[in-house]
Amino acid sequence: MTTKTYAVKGMHCASCAAIITKKLSKVEGIGKADVNLATEKAKLEFTGEAVTDEALNELLGKYGYGLVAEEPPPAAEAAAPAIDRKAAAEKARQEKEEELLAQKAKVEFALPIALMVFVLMMWDIAARSFSSVPNLPIPMELFNLISMALATWMVFRIGAPFLHGIVMFVRSGAASMDTLIGIGTLTAWLYSTIITLMPEVRALLRVPDYTYFDTTIVVIGFVLLGKYLEARSKMKTGEAIEKLIGLQAKSAIVRRGSMEIEVPLEQVRKGDLVVVRPGERIPVDGAIFEGNSSIDESMVTGEPVPVDKKSGDPVIGGTINRQGAFTFTASRVGEETVLARIIAMVEEAQGSKAPIQNIADRIAAIFVPAVLVLAALTFIVWLTVGAALMDFSTALSFGIMGMVGILVIACPCALGLATPTAIIVGIGKGAENGILIRNAQSLETLSTVDTVVFDKTGTITAGTPSLTDIAPLDNSTDDDTLLQLAASVESRSEHPLAQAIVAAAKAKKIDLLEVTGFEAKEGVGVQGAIEGKSIKVRKPGPEENSRTKIGELQQQGKTVVVLESEGAALGLIALSDTIKPEATDAVRSLHAKGVKVIMLTGDNRAAAAYMAKQAGIDEVIPEVMPQEKAARIKELQAQGRKVAMAGDGINDAPALALADVGIAMATGTDIAIESAGVTLLGGDIRKVAQSITLAKATMRVIRQNLFWAFIYNVIGIPLAAGALYPFFGIFLNPVFSGIAMASSSVSVVTNSLRLKTTRLGG
Repeated sequence: MTTKTYAVKGMHCASCAAIITKKLSKVEGIGKADVNLATEKAKLEFTGEAVTDEALNELLGKYGYGLVAEEPPPAAEAAAPAIDRKAAAEKARQEKEEELLAQKAKVEFALPIALMVFVLMMWDIAARSFSSVPNLPIPMELFNLISMALATWMVFRIGAPFLHGIVMFVRSGAASMDTLIGIGTLTAWLYSTIITLMPEVRALLRVPDYTYFDTTIVVIGFVLLGKYLEARSKMKTGEAIEKLIGLQAKSAIVRRGSMEIEVPLEQVRKGDLVVVRPGERIPVDGAIFEGNSSIDESMVTGEPVPVDKKSGDPVIGGTINRQGAFTFTASRVGEETVLARIIAMVEEAQGSKAPIQNIADRIAAIFVPAVLVLAALTFIVWLTVGAALMDFSTALSFGIMGMVGILVIACPCALGLATPTAIIVGIGKGAENGILIRNAQSLETLSTVDTVVFDKTGTITAGTPSLTDIAPLDNSTDDDTLLQLAASVESRSEHPLAQAIVAAAKAKKIDLLEVTGFEAKEGVGVQGAIEGKSIKVRKPGPEENSRTKIGELQQQGKTVVVLESEGAALGLIALSDTIKPEATDAVRSLHAKGVKVIMLTGDNRAAAAYMAKQAGIDEVIPEVMPQEKAARIKELQAQGRKVAMAGDGINDAPALALADVGIAMATGTDIAIESAGVTLLGGDIRKVAQSITLAKATMRVIRQNLFWAFIYNVIGIPLAAGALYPFFGIFLNPVFSGIAMASSSVSVVTNSLRLKTTRLGG
């Protein structure tokens, strides 16, 4: 099964998306079709049968739509995706801006006319309602003729896309939002033209000379304004992707022989030596070959403080070299780079659908046909029931206004935009803060999480041992002397515990002494001679483990070594994998959200409990083998918990996959995007709480959007139909229906954009 993404042309509303989805889903050879209104893209899964782009466009062309394939570059051009992605994004943005300029030109022409007519219309309504308001200074016959000329231009020139919607409906039976507006405005124009140009028809029907040219003009003007504002707002929802793409370098300086030449990024290959000067953006991923530098990696880690780098250290494409020139060996180019993978993940996630969107999709699929039926029924009811209770001319007038009002106010666009716009902004907000969300479903599930399970090593703890305690056993040796002797001997060893002891001595700026006769005994310790004295660093013997101090340290999960000089024990040194500095804040933030925190570890119960107490963790599940982690997650889920599992994304893969949401901790180039539903860059576990905050905020906005989209139609359609007229004499003028319809989509998109200002906290 293969997947292909297309840009969709001609899609303007939720019913358009529903039509395209329905037609594509019926094509033999397409297993699944996802059409996203907000991104204006279609993602198709092909089952293997040959389906050509030409055949798809021939099918959709009947309904006024088209597909443009987003072709991946040839495999041979390993680095091309980075440049192609940037060029494609720029091209797409230019097309959007050109489309927006065309819409703006229409609005700038139509809106002043609509506003002028709207003022005159309000004046006329006020004059009819209040004796204190003078009549229009223009004779009604002249006003009707001027209005007819303007309305004719607006309907057939400015409103041509709406008429095209009617043609598509007649030819194919597929109705869109343009169909509703087209039928409504054309009906009002036809009725008004007939009674203006054919007085005998007006006399025969006994209807007043009141026309709806003004309604037609104002509705089209405000609908166009709404479409323009909606399109402009939608462009802002994709700013996160644009920012990420903007981080990509355009070129690189590559060392070829004795020459340094600047080449386009697509010409950089694995193994190339790339030169980076101060202030330049690193073009691709690799490892420093020669030189030292300080690099701003905030793009990946979110940390504002530059990181010092030396020979052998990894560098990430898109980060900025703050000082010092260096040369690095390119190891990952094109789509393989960290930045390219982040962009691809965010793009895919923004185009995905949350389960909650299924409600809106099902309604949008039947919405427009239902509205057409309802509008026709409203007209019939006014002509039958209404005409029996009032004179025919009044009933006909109300019937036309009711039908036009329903067609205009019943816009499914707000419904179609409610979920995807919030998803796009929410996932983009996360990406800007180092929180990569794999898809909309993960985001929705994350908002319901009530339990977070942390793997201990590398998540709650740093994942590497460090010195925690120095305990002299006599009064003749101080802490620094003990550390100096131990570090001097251990400096010859490559054991992780030895390196931790040496690192502690260097951190305290303790000079190391010369060691002779070094010897390492596996499973026992190391020894050597310093100034003629035998120095040994060893494990405690079985008889020593009962010592109070050693036992106390071991109960805390620490590894204890004994320092001997000439066979006499001088002191103890304890080492442990330490709690990350931010762990306590992370747990506190989760507690504030009502989330229970559990630590999963292979440590013994006493050591695990000590570690958990330091971080403020609620519960510990100790002595768990790696292969048993998934079973523990399943047990928690069986208790009715919504579980998020946070681990390193590699050895925790089964547990991450089984959890309701898997959260992979990733640092720098060791990015585990494929391991879980959420990936946190930089290894900062405070982002677990931030991701939950983001998920809750996004779902809250989606629910708000859906509520207003639903309630708007539930209230607006009966008002437009005249349901309140028999009881309160209230009838919603189609003009106000147009204003309400135009504002509904804009308000949904604007509400989604509020997510950009969400404070994620710690």
